[in-house]
Amino acid sequence: MHTPIKRIALAALAAAAWSAGAPARGEEFLVGVELPLTGALARVGAGMQEGVAVAAEVFNQANGRHKVRLSTIDDESSPAKAIAAVEKLASQGAVAITGGYGSNNIAPAADAADKLKLVYITSGGVDDSLVASGRRNFFRINNTAGYEKAVLGLLAEVGARSVSILYSTKDATSDLAGNVQKALEGRGVKAVGHPFDPAIGDFKPIVNKVRLQDKSEVLLMVGYENDYVGILRAARVLKPQLKALVGVWSLATPKMAAEFPELMPNVFGTALLPYPASFETADGRAFADTYRRLYKKEPDYLGQFGYVQASLLFEAIARAADKGSVKQGGVAEELRRTERDTLIGRVRFGANGDNPNFVHRMGQHQGKRIVIVWPPQHATGKAAYPALPW
Repeated sequence: MHTPIKRIALAALAAAAWSAGAPARGEEFLVGVELPLTGALARVGAGMQEGVAVAAEVFNQANGRHKVRLSTIDDESSPAKAIAAVEKLASQGAVAITGGYGSNNIAPAADAADKLKLVYITSGGVDDSLVASGRRNFFRINNTAGYEKAVLGLLAEVGARSVSILYSTKDATSDLAGNVQKALEGRGVKAVGHPFDPAIGDFKPIVNKVRLQDKSEVLLMVGYENDYVGILRAARVLKPQLKALVGVWSLATPKMAAEFPELMPNVFGTALLPYPASFETADGRAFADTYRRLYKKEPDYLGQFGYVQASLLFEAIARAADKGSVKQGGVAEELRRTERDTLIGRVRFGANGDNPNFVHRMGQHQGKRIVIVWPPQHATGKAAYPALPW
Protein backbone atom coordinates (compact mmCIF):
# COMPACT_ATOMS: atom_id res chain seq x y z
CA MET A 1 0.00 0.00 0.00
CA HIS A 2 1.37 3.44 -1.01
CA THR A 3 1.96 6.08 1.63
CA PRO A 4 0.33 9.52 0.95
CA ILE A 5 3.74 10.96 -0.03
CA LYS A 6 4.37 8.11 -2.49
CA ARG A 7 0.88 8.52 -3.99
CA ILE A 8 1.50 12.25 -4.52
CA ALA A 9 4.87 11.58 -6.14
CA LEU A 10 3.41 8.94 -8.47
CA ALA A 11 0.56 11.26 -9.45
CA ALA A 12 3.02 14.04 -10.23
CA LEU A 13 5.12 11.68 -12.37
CA ALA A 14 2.04 10.48 -14.26
CA ALA A 15 0.91 14.05 -14.87
CA ALA A 16 4.36 15.01 -16.14
CA ALA A 17 4.47 12.00 -18.45
CA TRP A 18 1.01 12.77 -19.84
CA SER A 19 1.94 16.43 -20.32
CA ALA A 20 5.11 15.52 -22.22
CA GLY A 21 3.18 13.40 -24.70
CA ALA A 22 0.09 15.57 -24.98
CA PRO A 23 -0.45 17.94 -27.90
CA ALA A 24 0.18 21.65 -27.31
CA ARG A 25 -2.69 23.57 -25.81
CA GLY A 26 -4.69 25.59 -28.25
CA GLU A 27 -3.44 29.15 -28.62
CA GLU A 28 -4.60 32.31 -30.37
CA PHE A 29 -1.98 33.99 -32.54
CA LEU A 30 -2.02 37.58 -33.73
CA VAL A 31 -1.26 37.91 -37.45
CA GLY A 32 -0.48 41.31 -38.90
CA VAL A 33 -2.05 42.44 -42.16
CA GLU A 34 -0.33 45.35 -43.93
CA LEU A 35 -2.22 46.51 -47.01
CA PRO A 36 -2.98 49.58 -49.14
CA LEU A 37 -6.59 50.35 -48.24
CA THR A 38 -6.34 53.97 -49.38
CA GLY A 39 -4.23 55.62 -52.06
CA ALA A 40 -3.51 54.48 -55.60
CA LEU A 41 -3.57 50.75 -54.78
CA ALA A 42 -6.67 50.77 -52.59
CA ARG A 43 -8.82 48.57 -54.85
CA VAL A 44 -6.33 45.74 -54.98
CA GLY A 45 -5.55 46.07 -51.28
CA ALA A 46 -9.23 45.75 -50.42
CA GLY A 47 -9.51 42.64 -52.60
CA MET A 48 -6.59 40.96 -50.89
CA GLN A 49 -7.89 41.94 -47.45
CA GLU A 50 -11.17 40.17 -48.18
CA GLY A 51 -9.31 36.98 -49.04
CA VAL A 52 -7.17 37.13 -45.90
CA ALA A 53 -10.27 37.62 -43.73
CA VAL A 54 -11.98 34.65 -45.40
CA ALA A 55 -8.89 32.51 -44.74
CA ALA A 56 -8.99 33.44 -41.05
CA GLU A 57 -12.69 32.57 -40.82
CA VAL A 58 -12.19 29.19 -42.53
CA PHE A 59 -9.08 28.36 -40.49
CA ASN A 60 -10.67 29.24 -37.16
CA GLN A 61 -13.67 27.06 -37.90
CA ALA A 62 -11.69 24.11 -39.24
CA ASN A 63 -8.47 23.95 -37.22
CA GLY A 64 -10.01 22.82 -33.96
CA ARG A 65 -7.31 24.05 -31.57
CA HIS A 66 -5.26 27.02 -32.63
CA LYS A 67 -6.89 30.26 -33.70
CA VAL A 68 -5.71 33.38 -35.48
CA ARG A 69 -6.70 36.97 -34.88
CA LEU A 70 -6.00 39.65 -37.47
CA SER A 71 -4.74 43.18 -36.93
CA THR A 72 -4.89 45.25 -40.12
CA ILE A 73 -3.02 48.49 -40.84
CA ASP A 74 -3.49 50.60 -43.96
CA ASP A 75 -0.12 51.45 -45.51
CA GLU A 76 -1.83 54.08 -47.71
CA SER A 77 0.10 52.81 -50.78
CA SER A 78 3.26 54.34 -49.30
CA PRO A 79 6.62 52.54 -48.76
CA ALA A 80 7.41 54.55 -45.62
CA LYS A 81 4.01 53.79 -44.12
CA ALA A 82 4.38 50.11 -45.06
CA ILE A 83 7.54 49.98 -42.93
CA ALA A 84 5.77 51.78 -40.06
CA ALA A 85 2.85 49.36 -40.33
CA VAL A 86 5.11 46.31 -40.02
CA GLU A 87 6.91 47.79 -37.03
CA LYS A 88 3.63 48.65 -35.31
CA LEU A 89 2.21 45.18 -35.93
CA ALA A 90 5.36 43.66 -34.46
CA SER A 91 4.99 45.85 -31.37
CA GLN A 92 1.42 44.55 -31.01
CA GLY A 93 2.77 41.00 -30.83
CA ALA A 94 2.11 39.77 -34.37
CA VAL A 95 3.87 36.46 -35.08
CA ALA A 96 3.88 37.01 -38.87
CA ILE A 97 2.81 39.52 -41.52
CA THR A 98 0.71 38.96 -44.63
CA GLY A 99 -0.47 41.41 -47.27
CA GLY A 100 1.48 44.02 -49.18
CA TYR A 101 0.87 45.23 -52.71
CA GLY A 102 3.33 46.74 -55.17
CA SER A 103 6.94 45.57 -55.13
CA ASN A 104 8.23 49.05 -54.22
CA ASN A 105 6.06 48.96 -51.07
CA ILE A 106 6.71 45.31 -50.28
CA ALA A 107 10.53 45.44 -50.45
CA PRO A 108 11.03 47.90 -47.54
CA ALA A 109 8.20 46.31 -45.55
CA ALA A 110 9.73 42.85 -46.01
CA ASP A 111 13.13 44.23 -44.96
CA ALA A 112 11.55 45.57 -41.78
CA ALA A 113 9.91 42.20 -41.11
CA ASP A 114 13.18 40.37 -41.78
CA LYS A 115 15.03 42.51 -39.22
CA LEU A 116 12.32 41.66 -36.71
CA LYS A 117 12.60 37.94 -37.63
CA LEU A 118 8.97 37.88 -38.75
CA VAL A 119 7.64 35.97 -41.74
CA TYR A 120 6.25 38.21 -44.50
CA ILE A 121 4.11 36.43 -47.11
CA THR A 122 2.43 38.07 -50.09
CA SER A 123 0.97 37.72 -53.56
CA GLY A 124 1.31 41.42 -54.32
CA GLY A 125 4.93 41.70 -55.47
CA VAL A 126 6.52 40.02 -58.48
CA ASP A 127 9.79 41.96 -58.80
CA ASP A 128 12.52 39.28 -58.92
CA SER A 129 14.75 41.29 -56.56
CA LEU A 130 12.29 40.43 -53.78
CA VAL A 131 13.54 36.83 -53.80
CA ALA A 132 17.15 37.63 -54.74
CA SER A 133 18.06 39.82 -51.77
CA GLY A 134 18.73 37.15 -49.16
CA ARG A 135 15.62 37.70 -47.03
CA ARG A 136 15.21 34.59 -44.88
CA ASN A 137 11.62 35.28 -43.88
CA PHE A 138 10.10 36.40 -47.19
CA PHE A 139 7.63 34.24 -49.13
CA ARG A 140 5.41 34.84 -52.15
CA ILE A 141 3.00 32.58 -53.99
CA ASN A 142 3.28 34.22 -57.44
CA ASN A 143 6.02 35.73 -59.58
CA THR A 144 6.87 37.51 -62.81
CA ALA A 145 7.57 34.28 -64.68
CA GLY A 146 4.01 33.07 -64.09
CA TYR A 147 2.57 36.30 -65.52
CA GLU A 148 4.93 36.23 -68.50
CA LYS A 149 3.85 32.68 -69.39
CA ALA A 150 0.19 33.72 -69.32
CA VAL A 151 0.63 36.85 -71.47
CA LEU A 152 2.88 35.09 -73.98
CA GLY A 153 0.54 32.12 -74.11
CA LEU A 154 -2.44 34.30 -74.97
CA LEU A 155 -0.56 36.31 -77.62
CA ALA A 156 0.59 33.07 -79.26
CA GLU A 157 -2.93 31.63 -79.08
CA VAL A 158 -4.48 34.58 -80.94
CA GLY A 159 -1.57 34.78 -83.38
CA ALA A 160 -0.55 38.38 -82.65
CA ARG A 161 2.14 39.56 -85.10
CA SER A 162 2.90 42.98 -83.59
CA VAL A 163 2.60 44.29 -80.02
CA SER A 164 3.04 47.73 -78.45
CA ILE A 165 4.03 47.43 -74.78
CA LEU A 166 3.15 50.39 -72.54
CA TYR A 167 4.79 49.89 -69.16
CA SER A 168 5.38 51.71 -65.91
CA THR A 169 9.03 52.34 -65.07
CA LYS A 170 8.62 50.68 -61.67
CA ASP A 171 10.89 47.66 -61.20
CA ALA A 172 8.30 44.87 -61.40
CA THR A 173 6.52 46.28 -64.43
CA SER A 174 9.77 47.10 -66.25
CA ASP A 175 11.10 43.59 -65.69
CA LEU A 176 7.93 41.93 -66.94
CA ALA A 177 7.68 44.20 -69.99
CA GLY A 178 11.32 43.68 -70.90
CA ASN A 179 11.09 39.92 -70.61
CA VAL A 180 7.91 39.76 -72.68
CA GLN A 181 9.39 42.02 -75.36
CA LYS A 182 12.53 39.88 -75.60
CA ALA A 183 10.48 36.68 -75.82
CA LEU A 184 8.20 38.11 -78.50
CA GLU A 185 11.12 39.29 -80.59
CA GLY A 186 12.64 35.82 -80.24
CA ARG A 187 9.47 34.45 -81.81
CA GLY A 188 9.65 36.87 -84.70
CA VAL A 189 6.86 39.13 -83.37
CA LYS A 190 7.37 42.88 -83.75
CA ALA A 191 7.41 44.35 -80.24
CA VAL A 192 7.83 48.04 -79.37
CA GLY A 193 8.25 49.23 -75.78
CA HIS A 194 6.93 52.55 -74.44
CA PRO A 195 7.97 53.26 -70.84
CA PHE A 196 5.97 55.80 -68.83
CA ASP A 197 6.52 57.51 -65.51
CA PRO A 198 4.20 56.23 -62.73
CA ALA A 199 3.06 59.83 -62.13
CA ILE A 200 1.81 60.31 -65.71
CA GLY A 201 -1.63 61.86 -66.02
CA ASP A 202 -2.19 61.95 -69.78
CA PHE A 203 -1.60 58.83 -71.88
CA LYS A 204 -2.79 60.30 -75.18
CA PRO A 205 0.74 61.15 -76.48
CA ILE A 206 1.91 57.54 -75.98
CA VAL A 207 -1.26 56.01 -77.39
CA ASN A 208 -0.95 58.35 -80.36
CA LYS A 209 2.51 56.88 -81.05
CA VAL A 210 0.92 53.44 -81.07
CA ARG A 211 -1.74 54.69 -83.49
CA LEU A 212 0.53 56.58 -85.91
CA GLN A 213 3.94 54.91 -85.65
CA ASP A 214 3.65 51.35 -84.31
CA LYS A 215 0.32 50.42 -85.90
CA SER A 216 0.42 47.28 -83.78
CA GLU A 217 -2.27 44.62 -83.59
CA VAL A 218 -2.16 44.42 -79.77
CA LEU A 219 -1.61 47.02 -77.07
CA LEU A 220 -0.18 45.38 -73.95
CA MET A 221 -0.48 47.37 -70.71
CA VAL A 222 1.97 46.53 -67.92
CA GLY A 223 1.00 48.72 -64.99
CA TYR A 224 -1.56 49.13 -62.24
CA GLU A 225 -5.24 50.03 -62.05
CA ASN A 226 -4.92 53.77 -62.51
CA ASP A 227 -2.57 53.21 -65.45
CA TYR A 228 -5.04 50.89 -67.17
CA VAL A 229 -7.85 53.38 -66.76
CA GLY A 230 -5.75 56.21 -68.20
CA ILE A 231 -4.54 54.13 -71.17
CA LEU A 232 -8.02 52.79 -71.95
CA ARG A 233 -9.54 56.25 -71.79
CA ALA A 234 -6.88 57.61 -74.16
CA ALA A 235 -7.38 54.68 -76.53
CA ARG A 236 -11.14 55.18 -76.48
CA VAL A 237 -10.62 58.76 -77.67
CA LEU A 238 -7.89 58.10 -80.26
CA LYS A 239 -9.11 54.68 -81.43
CA PRO A 240 -5.87 53.12 -82.73
CA GLN A 241 -6.45 50.30 -85.24
CA LEU A 242 -5.86 47.45 -82.79
CA LYS A 243 -7.17 43.93 -82.56
CA ALA A 244 -6.98 43.67 -78.76
CA LEU A 245 -6.07 45.38 -75.49
CA VAL A 246 -4.28 43.19 -72.98
CA GLY A 247 -3.13 43.87 -69.41
CA VAL A 248 -1.76 41.96 -66.46
CA TRP A 249 -2.66 42.05 -62.76
CA SER A 250 -5.77 43.74 -61.33
CA LEU A 251 -7.52 44.24 -64.66
CA ALA A 252 -9.81 41.28 -65.31
CA THR A 253 -11.79 41.75 -62.09
CA PRO A 254 -15.47 42.34 -61.29
CA LYS A 255 -14.48 45.58 -59.51
CA MET A 256 -12.99 47.03 -62.68
CA ALA A 257 -16.06 45.97 -64.67
CA ALA A 258 -18.38 47.57 -62.12
CA GLU A 259 -16.45 50.84 -61.79
CA PHE A 260 -15.47 51.32 -65.45
CA PRO A 261 -18.10 49.48 -67.50
CA GLU A 262 -17.48 51.53 -70.64
CA LEU A 263 -13.73 50.72 -70.67
CA MET A 264 -13.62 47.00 -69.94
CA PRO A 265 -15.57 45.17 -72.72
CA ASN A 266 -13.32 42.62 -74.49
CA VAL A 267 -10.21 43.64 -72.52
CA PHE A 268 -7.87 40.79 -71.49
CA GLY A 269 -6.08 40.49 -68.15
CA THR A 270 -4.68 37.85 -65.82
CA ALA A 271 -7.42 36.04 -63.88
CA LEU A 272 -7.39 32.74 -62.04
CA LEU A 273 -11.16 32.74 -61.70
CA PRO A 274 -13.99 33.14 -64.14
CA TYR A 275 -16.78 35.44 -63.01
CA PRO A 276 -19.18 34.28 -61.66
CA ALA A 277 -16.80 31.85 -59.98
CA SER A 278 -17.24 28.10 -59.63
CA PHE A 279 -15.20 25.68 -57.50
CA GLU A 280 -14.91 21.91 -57.50
CA THR A 281 -12.69 21.21 -54.47
CA ALA A 282 -13.70 21.24 -50.80
CA ASP A 283 -11.19 24.03 -50.16
CA GLY A 284 -12.61 26.03 -53.06
CA ARG A 285 -16.17 25.62 -51.86
CA ALA A 286 -15.19 26.64 -48.31
CA PHE A 287 -13.53 29.76 -49.73
CA ALA A 288 -16.43 30.67 -52.01
CA ASP A 289 -19.19 29.95 -49.49
CA THR A 290 -17.46 31.93 -46.73
CA TYR A 291 -16.62 34.80 -49.09
CA ARG A 292 -20.23 35.09 -50.24
CA ARG A 293 -21.49 34.91 -46.67
CA LEU A 294 -19.12 37.62 -45.43
CA TYR A 295 -19.26 39.99 -48.39
CA LYS A 296 -22.54 39.21 -50.18
CA LYS A 297 -20.83 39.08 -53.59
CA GLU A 298 -18.89 36.77 -55.86
CA PRO A 299 -15.19 36.23 -55.07
CA ASP A 300 -12.52 37.49 -57.47
CA TYR A 301 -8.93 36.44 -58.00
CA LEU A 302 -7.49 39.10 -55.67
CA GLY A 303 -9.49 37.53 -52.86
CA GLN A 304 -8.33 34.12 -54.02
CA PHE A 305 -4.67 35.14 -53.82
CA GLY A 306 -5.21 36.64 -50.36
CA TYR A 307 -6.96 33.47 -49.24
CA VAL A 308 -4.17 31.16 -50.43
CA GLN A 309 -1.26 33.15 -48.98
CA ALA A 310 -3.02 33.56 -45.63
CA SER A 311 -4.20 29.93 -45.45
CA LEU A 312 -0.67 28.63 -46.00
CA LEU A 313 0.61 31.03 -43.33
CA PHE A 314 -2.04 30.03 -40.76
CA GLU A 315 -1.35 26.34 -41.35
CA ALA A 316 2.39 26.93 -40.87
CA ILE A 317 1.72 28.82 -37.63
CA ALA A 318 -0.41 25.95 -36.34
CA ARG A 319 2.26 23.34 -37.15
CA ALA A 320 4.93 25.49 -35.51
CA ALA A 321 2.68 25.93 -32.46
CA ASP A 322 2.33 22.15 -32.14
CA LYS A 323 6.13 21.95 -32.05
CA GLY A 324 6.50 24.93 -29.71
CA SER A 325 8.67 26.74 -32.27
CA VAL A 326 6.59 29.79 -33.25
CA LYS A 327 9.01 32.20 -31.58
CA GLN A 328 12.13 30.30 -32.68
CA GLY A 329 11.75 30.69 -36.43
CA GLY A 330 9.35 27.79 -36.73
CA VAL A 331 6.82 29.58 -38.92
CA ALA A 332 9.37 30.15 -41.69
CA GLU A 333 10.60 26.57 -41.39
CA GLU A 334 7.08 25.21 -41.70
CA LEU A 335 6.41 27.36 -44.76
CA ARG A 336 9.55 25.91 -46.36
CA ARG A 337 8.08 22.45 -45.77
CA THR A 338 4.80 23.42 -47.46
CA GLU A 339 3.86 21.57 -50.62
CA ARG A 340 0.20 21.20 -51.43
CA ASP A 341 -2.48 21.89 -54.00
CA THR A 342 -4.26 25.21 -53.55
CA LEU A 343 -6.78 27.35 -55.40
CA ILE A 344 -3.94 28.76 -57.54
CA GLY A 345 -2.31 25.39 -58.21
CA ARG A 346 0.40 23.50 -56.39
CA VAL A 347 2.50 25.66 -54.07
CA ARG A 348 5.91 24.92 -52.67
CA PHE A 349 8.56 27.40 -51.64
CA GLY A 350 12.17 27.33 -52.76
CA ALA A 351 15.05 28.34 -50.52
CA ASN A 352 14.55 31.96 -51.63
CA GLY A 353 10.85 31.95 -50.68
CA ASP A 354 9.56 31.86 -54.27
CA ASN A 355 6.92 29.49 -55.66
CA PRO A 356 8.39 27.99 -58.86
CA ASN A 357 5.13 26.23 -59.76
CA PHE A 358 3.14 29.40 -60.41
CA VAL A 359 1.51 29.88 -63.83
CA HIS A 360 -1.26 32.46 -64.23
CA ARG A 361 -4.31 32.34 -66.52
CA MET A 362 -5.76 34.93 -68.86
CA GLY A 363 -9.35 36.15 -68.67
CA GLN A 364 -11.43 38.42 -70.86
CA HIS A 365 -14.28 40.74 -70.00
CA GLN A 366 -17.20 39.43 -72.05
CA GLY A 367 -20.53 41.12 -71.30
CA LYS A 368 -21.11 40.82 -67.57
CA ARG A 369 -18.78 37.85 -67.29
CA ILE A 370 -15.05 37.26 -67.05
CA VAL A 371 -14.17 34.22 -69.13
CA ILE A 372 -10.92 32.26 -68.74
CA VAL A 373 -9.49 31.97 -72.27
CA TRP A 374 -5.94 30.64 -71.62
CA PRO A 375 -4.54 28.06 -71.05
CA PRO A 376 -6.88 25.78 -73.04
CA GLN A 377 -7.15 23.17 -70.28
CA HIS A 378 -8.60 25.78 -67.90
CA ALA A 379 -10.62 27.79 -70.43
CA THR A 380 -14.27 28.48 -69.64
CA GLY A 381 -14.92 30.14 -73.01
CA LYS A 382 -13.36 31.20 -76.29
CA ALA A 383 -11.40 34.43 -76.71
CA ALA A 384 -13.12 37.18 -78.67
CA TYR A 385 -10.42 38.33 -81.12
CA PRO A 386 -10.29 40.79 -82.78
CA ALA A 387 -12.41 42.66 -80.24
CA LEU A 388 -12.16 46.12 -78.62
CA PRO A 389 -14.03 48.07 -75.94
CA TRP A 390 -15.46 50.58 -78.43
